[in-house]
Amino acid sequence: MDLAGEGEGQRSLDSTLISVSAAFEGSEEIAEARDLARSFLTEVQAVHGLPVSGRAMGMVQLVVSELVTNARKYAPGPCLLTLEVEDGAVQVHVWDSSTTLPAILPADPGRVGQHGLEIVMAVCQSFAIDRKPVGKRITAAVVLADDPAGDVAGRQP
Repeated sequence: MDLAGEGEGQRSLDSTLISVSAAFEGSEEIAEARDLARSFLTEVQAVHGLPVSGRAMGMVQLVVSELVTNARKYAPGPCLLTLEVEDGAVQVHVWDSSTTLPAILPADPGRVGQHGLEIVMAVCQSFAIDRKPVGKRITAAVVLADDPAGDVAGRQP
């Protein structure tokens, strides 16, 4: 993993972008991508004072894992993961070098495997695929504080 940079944010989302990016080149680094997501959200909560629900913490790690796994599996070369906090959600961006768009298959409980994008689309607020001059970028958004009971990651009831 190569850390590309981390935004220096403050408590207001309006004035400063809170983000982190890293490049991943091996499938063994998928766990590192999940760790990056967890530490980023922990910092978003502890340093920037933004609420992060337990559900959001888990869902962002799941989305990161699925998208980075697909990029490493289906595209040559490294992939780039960027996490940004915007409008009360975490935008998960994964760029890879392949111009082939992923197949989004309909739900099929009898199918073994290839459920990653189906899962990502089910847990995200939004999902988009953008072709780039080189490769493509997949973006999925997960709401930070979506628990009506006010559950926030790391806080005891």
